[in-house]
Amino acid sequence: MAIFKLHKASISFGNKEVLNEISFSLETGEILGIFGRNGCGKSTLLKMIFGTLKKGFVEITIDDKKFYPSKNISEKRIAYLPQHSFLPKNLKVRDIIPIYFFEEEKQDVIFYNPLIAKIAAQNIGTLSQGQIRYLEVLLVSNLDHPFIMLDEPFSMIEPLYKIEIQDLLQNISSTKGIIITDHYYEDVLAITSKNMIIKDSILHSINSKDDLYAWAY
Repeated sequence: MAIFKLHKASISFGNKEVLNEISFSLETGEILGIFGRNGCGKSTLLKMIFGTLKKGFVEITIDDKKFYPSKNISEKRIAYLPQHSFLPKNLKVRDIIPIYFFEEEKQDVIFYNPLIAKIAAQNIGTLSQGQIRYLEVLLVSNLDHPFIMLDEPFSMIEPLYKIEIQDLLQNISSTKGIIITDHYYEDVLAITSKNMIIKDSILHSINSKDDLYAWAY
């Protein structure tokens, strides 16, 4: 088991305070849902944790040892699925997989996935939104990183792929800690073990859909 802790993450843009001392912990085996209205700072928080956003203050420990987001690429501790697709549209699915995995065993997990095998010869640009998102989640979730962050994995995709992504995340959650942000809250609440909402730059714990309503989500 690994334990991730975020300590007092804060950021402002000009005179606008977006995040104020955001703190939480996450263990492998847990799925954390983070909710909030557009512009509340959800994606900003994930980028700060991953290290692509250098602005603001963020302090992280993993297993009580200080972790620096700038070293994440070399240390392979936190994987990140951004809100917008990152796969090159001109490449075939089968040509994407070896870019992410050198080991044949890892490649086979993706190649022989029933939903991926059907589209292996297609260009990424010809796939539906659900097919692309499922492939991206499958790629990220099979990395060796103990923690993964997913920004809107359920948004604007077909119901079939929502179910497949939910099943996939539940299956890998025994060995990984997962953070999900998405406006499709019911899809997130169906698989999370704990949930929080960002409201007025502060992070609050919630337990149910009713709590989301209470926070005017």
